[in-house]
Amino acid sequence: MLYSKTTPAEKRAAFRARLASGETLQLPGAFNPLSARLIENKGFDGVYISGAVISADLGLPDIGLTTLTEVATRASQIARMTDLPALVDADTGFGEPMNVARTVQTLEDAGVAGLHIEDQVNPKRCGHLDGKAVVDADTAIKRIRAAADARRDPNLLIMARTDIRAIDGVDAAITRAKQLVDAGADAIFPEAMATLEEFAAVRRAVDVPVLANMTEFGKSQLFTKQELANVGINIIIYPVSLLRLAMGAAERGLDVLRDTGTLDSEVPAMQTRARLYELLDYEGYNTFDTSVFNFDLTP
Repeated sequence: MLYSKTTPAEKRAAFRARLASGETLQLPGAFNPLSARLIENKGFDGVYISGAVISADLGLPDIGLTTLTEVATRASQIARMTDLPALVDADTGFGEPMNVARTVQTLEDAGVAGLHIEDQVNPKRCGHLDGKAVVDADTAIKRIRAAADARRDPNLLIMARTDIRAIDGVDAAITRAKQLVDAGADAIFPEAMATLEEFAAVRRAVDVPVLANMTEFGKSQLFTKQELANVGINIIIYPVSLLRLAMGAAERGLDVLRDTGTLDSEVPAMQTRARLYELLDYEGYNTFDTSVFNFDLTP
């Protein structure tokens, strides 16, 4: 009932332990708190909170228009509703090193288990769009150092994302990844890798967990969990998948409603009232109400 009974500190420690185990963890992207609860219910390893999804939810493109407050608010709403660790996209840290430090502490307070800071110029753009630009190595290193120094819980995962592969190639991405690990990154997110061998090359180059982004309609092929596990990938995210599934179903339903005047034909594809109530734990709230409001108003 209400929020997770697992504390943020416990989630962070558990996330670190799972990563240290050598398993390949799957983190679907939650587009709201209810979808995070569904991800947990289906037995996944964690929840991803995508900056692109937060932007889209606000009706905005993913070009650096969201604010730290908006991201932290949504991250808190999602993280508190699940016992799973939440990994959040912190874009470029919303500014220069001091802003990055504030971002880390704000998101730490929001209850996430980890976050990633990228090396794009500020404002950034979606990692699978053309025309990206990255900062120089010194600026990227300062961002990660600021992030690592700012955290108060040592188990908060500071992940460094690099977008340089799309600009200068995979060798440049490997060089940048090594620099970011040396700067204090606990994990590496090499964005828009083209092949399994590119993922494998990054994996061989660093001694920290490596993340693969399996976003649809992007630069990377949609490799299976087993294919990525075979080259040593530790975390797989599916950032926008649930939003795309939900919006696709919503669009089809609206077409039917407009064309036929009723959604009767779509009811079998809908989540039932009973299933929604199960995810929301109506029974738990009902039990709580009964235990509290047990007085008699009879004179």
